[in-house]
Amino acid sequence: MQKSEKTACLKEFAHYCTLNVLGALGLSCYILADTYFVSKGLGADGLTALNLAIPVYSFIHGCGLMTGMGGGTRYSLKKSLSGQEETDRIFTNAVLSAFLFSALFMVTGIFFTDSIVSLLGADAAVYQMTKTYLRVILLFSPLFLMNNVMLCFVRNDGAPELAMRAMLSGSLSNTALDYIFIFPCKMGIFGAVLATGTAPLISLLMLSPHFLKKKNQFHLIKCRPAWKQLSGIFSSGIPFLVTEVSSGIVMMIFNTVILKLEGNVGVAAYGIIANISLVVLSIYTGISQGIQPVISRHYGAGNRGSAMAVLKYALISMLVFSVLIYAGIFLYAGQISSIFNKEHNEILAEIAVKGLRLYFTACPFAGFNIIISAYYTSCAHPVPANLISMLRGFLVIIPSAFVFSAVAGMTGVWCAFPCTELCVSAAGMLYFMNMKKCKSI
Repeated sequence: MQKSEKTACLKEFAHYCTLNVLGALGLSCYILADTYFVSKGLGADGLTALNLAIPVYSFIHGCGLMTGMGGGTRYSLKKSLSGQEETDRIFTNAVLSAFLFSALFMVTGIFFTDSIVSLLGADAAVYQMTKTYLRVILLFSPLFLMNNVMLCFVRNDGAPELAMRAMLSGSLSNTALDYIFIFPCKMGIFGAVLATGTAPLISLLMLSPHFLKKKNQFHLIKCRPAWKQLSGIFSSGIPFLVTEVSSGIVMMIFNTVILKLEGNVGVAAYGIIANISLVVLSIYTGISQGIQPVISRHYGAGNRGSAMAVLKYALISMLVFSVLIYAGIFLYAGQISSIFNKEHNEILAEIAVKGLRLYFTACPFAGFNIIISAYYTSCAHPVPANLISMLRGFLVIIPSAFVFSAVAGMTGVWCAFPCTELCVSAAGMLYFMNMKKCKSI
């Protein structure tokens, strides 16, 4: 690559990634704001109920990302190679997918909430709060899904600044409404989930000028659902679904294990760690979402050297963030846990501090896995991306949680996550080096 090309790639990477990291951080504050205000307003039981219900939100968000990021990737890859009708078909099928998923979630919310709450392990003390949060989240699923689709397409349509502003506006409104609904309005857990459900509506309204001013290069058209389009969208988006869904499944597994080891107090402590983890992982997700349009565009145009340069910048940025994040968590674990410990429960504080310092040793390995998976997806290589996502999301973390907890109790629970990410990143690095040697990427 020429020096000028490297400079151009670096500027493009910095532009997209800065905007998407900020947007993803703001988006993760949905749950963090809920965690803080619920802990202050409803105590440990409210925190437990929230933590039990979050996996379902992760699944909704994951389906939105699969449809949005998968559709956005296909749109970006095809944009310079195909005609307007082809890209419009991709967008139309992505929207159709979002509506189908929404219908499924809404039916689940209306008819099956009680069964899911029981499956999640809620006891009598937190059952009603968990049910309320879960039902409202499921009924608001159309807004979450459409927001994800629109954000991804607008970002790939050359408007990352607008996508960032929309994400941040939704998150800031969520934080403000959380406070208003829980404290002045005294709406309890319903207020927390209502604030969360309103946020994507604000985000969609912020995106509307892109369409009202006719800046969008993608449109809804009359066409039948096409399996070829849908399979392309889903294959490109599955790693993002697995990343989100796996976080929810891991939370369910950890909740089950921790309930047996430490009861509701242990789950509340894990709730603190899990929600901070959402914020930390959102940084890596922001980097991966930022590089996707850039890499897809370069790779689609045959500029593989530029695509590889963008990956290098992403990994360097990830390592810098990881060092800073872990240093902050290690040094201020006590202060972090106290923010969410309204009742000054000493047992909760002790469990949370130890957990924070062990759990987040996974930062650089999780960051590598998320970014390399996004790189494969952006280059139209979904198989290794899906494999990495499945390994870290299900195949390694679940048995690790049970085995490590049986051997070392709560210490084993906290170590299961970093050990999983380490093993998967080692396998991912070997695979990447082999593909690079064979010039497959």
